Amino acid sequence: MQAITPVIAATDFSAAAGRAVRRAALIAQQLGAEMHLLHVVHPLDLYPGPDPAADFRLNHEQALQDAGKKRLDSLAASLRKDFAIPVLTATRIGRAHTEIAGYAAAKAAGLVVAGARGENTLLDLLIGSTASRLLRLATCPVLIVKNAEVKPYQSAIAAVDFSPGSMHALELARAVASGARIEVLHVYDTDHDERMRQSGMDEAFILDRQTRVLKDAENRLDIELAGLNDGKLTRHVMAAYPAAAICDRATTLRADLIVLGRHGKSGMQELLLGSVSKDVASAVDCDVLLCY
Repeated sequence: MQAITPVIAATDFSAAAGRAVRRAALIAQQLGAEMHLLHVVHPLDLYPGPDPAADFRLNHEQALQDAGKKRLDSLAASLRKDFAIPVLTATRIGRAHTEIAGYAAAKAAGLVVAGARGENTLLDLLIGSTASRLLRLATCPVLIVKNAEVKPYQSAIAAVDFSPGSMHALELARAVASGARIEVLHVYDTDHDERMRQSGMDEAFILDRQTRVLKDAENRLDIELAGLNDGKLTRHVMAAYPAAAICDRATTLRADLIVLGRHGKSGMQELLLGSVSKDVASAVDCDVLLCY
């Protein structure tokens, strides 16, 4: 697969963003990648209230940008010392999702890392407009950091649905969690069965079909994993509601990372539709890496 570099970490200097920055630095260290620290200043015209005078607005935004640059430079120096990696810094003024995605695209980023919560609406990265907008614009994988502790991943799940490129989830999991146990998980969506039942189809046919589909999935995974297994790769196939099954499986395995695609077989951006990816990212307590 293509090298994952540079790694972009977006920060608002909150505690959650701090964990995301440390995670990004650890991944960059593991991959031998360059790291970029990005801080986005919200312009005054994004806030409610009377319009400030143009000169005041520009001076205020410049002051915030200068202060952010100083904090970034200090943080970068600390990361260089702790992780022995190259770290570049940048500040932007604008809407977070636009500036993060634009910067990542300009630098041909291999990964964007952000915290689940922060001081400046970074909660939206999981459940609100920033999430849908950033993930619509981002042209590289996005890692949402939720783990309370930053250490090498120990147990990961790569969820695949056999849509085009879905096995990329496994490639990413192996790259960012190289020392972890990784389970390749495929969940047959039982909603298909319910729709067939509602249409009056025979129950025996439905169950037989499910059995055949699950067996076919096992065979496909065996083919995909042939030659890759180093003793830390396993595969699991099950029939359930996908989002709930992935979350339950993460609990069972005590997973600290879940990797899954933003696009399903429909080819649509699922996070925008309240689908599997968004449900998983919102529900679990571990890190979630969303890829194409």
